[in-house]
Amino acid sequence: MELPQVEGGRTQRVDAARNREAILEAATRLLRDRGADAITMDCLANEAGVGKGTLFRRFGDRAGLFHALLDDSERRLQEGFIRGPAPLGPGAPPAERLIAFGHELLELTADRGDLFLASLPAEHGLRYRSPVYAAYRVHVRALLEQASVEHSDYLADQLLAALDPELIMHQLGRGLSLEQCKQGWETLVLRIACPSR
Repeated sequence: MELPQVEGGRTQRVDAARNREAILEAATRLLRDRGADAITMDCLANEAGVGKGTLFRRFGDRAGLFHALLDDSERRLQEGFIRGPAPLGPGAPPAERLIAFGHELLELTADRGDLFLASLPAEHGLRYRSPVYAAYRVHVRALLEQASVEHSDYLADQLLAALDPELIMHQLGRGLSLEQCKQGWETLVLRIACPSR
């Protein structure tokens, strides 16, 4: 007598997973073909073959949807600085790891900047309470502490501000190259983490 209920629950989970995959695939196609600004929830629901309510229940809003598209890239970056090879991962001096972290985030932003901008939450300050920001902040602060930098709590936020997707996309849009952004990041890190250099 219990089996139909269990099966029903499993079917719903399979349907939910299938819907999520269909939505993300449709969003990726629309993003590639039309750009982030052209993607509305109505358009996406139609493209994915799901109801608009399903989109809002699953992702909350456009920012939540775009953030889900970034999830894999951000997970790979986190895995890289937690367990990956040096200099991004453990085994290199703190300043080298900070430089490598910034370079990776700059490359990711240059590559997926439209998604980063579209995934920014509408509520002011909400991004600073996100799990991704928290993970990046803990990492940067730990490296600053390892380098014996004073005021690491304050400087962790300041360094991450230099890697803000909106700022990076603005800099790239006004003609700075990715390489120039990387060199600027390296200069900033060395001035903070290795002032005698």
